[in-house]
Amino acid sequence: MWQYTLKRIFQGIITIWFIATATFVAMHSVPGDPLSSERATTPAIRANLEERYGLNKPILEQYVLYIGSFLKGDFGISFTQRNRQVNDIIREHFPVSATLGILAVTFAALGGVLFGALTALYRNRLPDTIIMFLVILGISVPSFVFAALGQLLLVNINNLLGFSLLPVAGWGTVGHMLIPALVLGMSTMAYVTRLMRSSMLEIIHSDYIRTAKAKGLPAARIFTRHELRNAILPVVTVLGPAIATITTGGFVVELVFAIPGLGRFFVQAVQQLDYTVIMGTTVFYGAFLVTMVILVDLLYGWIDPRVRVQ
Repeated sequence: MWQYTLKRIFQGIITIWFIATATFVAMHSVPGDPLSSERATTPAIRANLEERYGLNKPILEQYVLYIGSFLKGDFGISFTQRNRQVNDIIREHFPVSATLGILAVTFAALGGVLFGALTALYRNRLPDTIIMFLVILGISVPSFVFAALGQLLLVNINNLLGFSLLPVAGWGTVGHMLIPALVLGMSTMAYVTRLMRSSMLEIIHSDYIRTAKAKGLPAARIFTRHELRNAILPVVTVLGPAIATITTGGFVVELVFAIPGLGRFFVQAVQQLDYTVIMGTTVFYGAFLVTMVILVDLLYGWIDPRVRVQ
């Protein structure tokens, strides 16, 4: 198990280095630079700014300095937000995105496992048909559509009741989180539901399930100890990347609901060609995703002893 763990960590380090390098190359391949938007900048002022941010150095030297700073955990200073470190932006606003993402993943995991088990137990019957129709909608419709519909629904409900049942936008209370988290986790919930349904149908018709029924075990114990526990393994595999994807992929939802998460700053950085913020957040998100994948691989080995044996 230790050999497998070290191997996965080494692969993760290589992946993060590749992400950092690819991001650096992509940023310096885009036409323009962060100083292009500066108003009334004289050649002398521009030269001073290039000296300050190291843009006057050769590309290879910039890359070496960038990797060196990255290894020290320093992502530099933002071009557009004066005297503000990228590390401070991540430290202040990532917890907001992480809170929203964890709540969204909780909705997606619980709803996906529950609905997937129900569709398997009621296969080809009315509950299965209704849930699978909703699953198709959840996979097909983009999150920003659900976000707009969710806001419109909240506005109508609040107007109908005469008071604010849930806030339409903003951040600060649990009420601000519920609808954005549900919207953000919708597509993942639909995917987990399909995965859980397929896994449950395969487990239900296994030989050891028939043996357990033949021995007279209670249906509830068969479901919880044998069917659900084994069917949930593929779901655990996708939950790690799902956590990272939802946590780092709520850009549009954060913009629609005016949530001060890291996604909003990433979108602004892309619009303003803020190299340091784009590269810093991309590498941070990539490292977070790789870490979650490795943790899920190790968790999978703990749940399923066959992985440890292999």
